[in-house]
Amino acid sequence: MAINDDETAAQRERLGSLKPPGLGALFERLVGDDQSVLEQVDRNARALAKTALSKLDVVSRAEFDAQAAVLQRTRAKVDELEQTLAALSAELDKASDT
Repeated sequence: MAINDDETAAQRERLGSLKPPGLGALFERLVGDDQSVLEQVDRNARALAKTALSKLDVVSRAEFDAQAAVLQRTRAKVDELEQTLAALSAELDKASDT
């Protein structure tokens, strides 16, 4: 039984030495002192983000603000019309009571 334990420990040690380097070490090795890799990664990330955003159904801030202003004016007009309707309904009710 002790032989199997020793063999298992040796196998674990061999596998431990075969472990891939950590992400930080891999990145450091990839990048090193060369800024061109970082610039290329940055360009690719920006292009990917731009592509993803172009597929979304979004509007610009200016369009949003314009629509918000239209909605605000419309809401004010609806409120005004509701008040006018309420006043006319009250007058109609008074006229029909007499």
